[in-house]
Amino acid sequence: LDLVMPGEDGLSVLRWLRSASDLPVIMLTSNDTSIDRVVGLEMGADDYVPKPVQPRVLLARIRAQLRRNDKPETGNQRLVFGELVIDNGARSVALKEELVEFTSAEYDLLWLLASNAGRILSREDIFTQLRGIEYDGQDRSIDVRISRIRPKIGDDPDSPRMIKTVRSKGYLFVKDSGTV
Repeated sequence: LDLVMPGEDGLSVLRWLRSASDLPVIMLTSNDTSIDRVVGLEMGADDYVPKPVQPRVLLARIRAQLRRNDKPETGNQRLVFGELVIDNGARSVALKEELVEFTSAEYDLLWLLASNAGRILSREDIFTQLRGIEYDGQDRSIDVRISRIRPKIGDDPDSPRMIKTVRSKGYLFVKDSGTV
């Protein structure tokens, strides 16, 4: 999606898409302010690519999105951390037996962190595993997603117990975070 389109703007289309589907969405636009990126990602875009972009980079990002959404599931399908249940088979998250809404990108990040509980994942690790590209040192989309995930799983954003930020290292999903 582009932010500037004839008729409806890209954010309106994105809002409609997210209400109807969890298809992967890449924002491809010449609007490249940090505010535009944050708004696009917070509204549910899975990636935000500023124009101009090299065709091979765009193709790699498209392939990464397709891999994330089409990969066969292996290993443990369900993770339980106190009252938080993450079911990878159903791609659902429940907190205190209530389903919690997640965008596709938020869910994928939560699953990656939770399935690596007890291990610090750097932004480089996260980018490589979720997007299939190297971290450029500038993109803050992972930080934005973490800030949106924490309250959804009952983690206090000011004093997180489940998803900890490890300064200069990355993020850690705490194995024994106890009851949420």
